[in-house]
This record gives sequence, C-alpha cells and structure tokens, in this order.
Amino acid sequence: QVKLVESGGGSVQAGGSLRLSCATPGSTFRAADMGWFRQTPGKERDFVAVHIWDSARTYYSDSVKGRFTISRDSAKTTMYLQMNSLKPEDTGRYYCAPASLSDGVWYATFKEHWGQGTQVTVSI
Repeated sequence: QVKLVESGGGSVQAGGSLRLSCATPGSTFRAADMGWFRQTPGKERDFVAVHIWDSARTYYSDSVKGRFTISRDSAKTTMYLQMNSLKPEDTGRYYCAPASLSDGVWYATFKEHWGQGTQVTVSI
C-alpha cells in the first residue's frame, strides 16, 4: 500500500512557526480531500485542517483558524501545513490522511495509507 510520509515537525517555543509537509506519491490521492490530524497520547486523531481536492477550499478547526494554513502543490503530490503563532496546546503528533466528512465532523480515512506522523512540541 502507498504510505503517506509526514515531515517538518520539531520543538519550538510558543509563538514560533513550523511548516509540515506530507508527501502523497503517485496518483492515489490526487482526487482525494486531504487533511491534517493531530493525536496526543490516549486520544483519537482530531481534525486540524482539510483541503478539498477539486475546489481548493480549505476548512479548519476553530482552535487553529487564523494561525494555520493548509495547501497543496499544483500536482497534488505534496501537502503542507503552515503553523504560525504556535501554542502549547498545539503539541501532538500530526498526521496527514484522506479525509471524509460525516455529521459535520472530518475524519481520517483509509488507515492502510497512514504514515508515521511528525511530532510537534510547543513549549512555554
């Protein structure tokens, strides 16, 4: 199975910035809504942002709106998450995944393609 590859995480102080990347090789995900999700120990993956493949519309969780920006390159082989004004509560492991909307909530789907994620740690 094609695996997604996340990178760009790290440790930063509050107020700092990071840019995450997600490699989506081949054509598997070109016509897929793709999202970023955050997971902390003992919790489910929470929705962060999604990029709609055909309209390029983007949607964000309330907690990151105005601070994070999701984007994809024109070939739709790489997706990014620009994270600004980081807060300690942004700490977690970030994953990219195909996304599906159900009852107003975005979920990560197609588990067989999930990668290892990239860790983001924001300190005070």
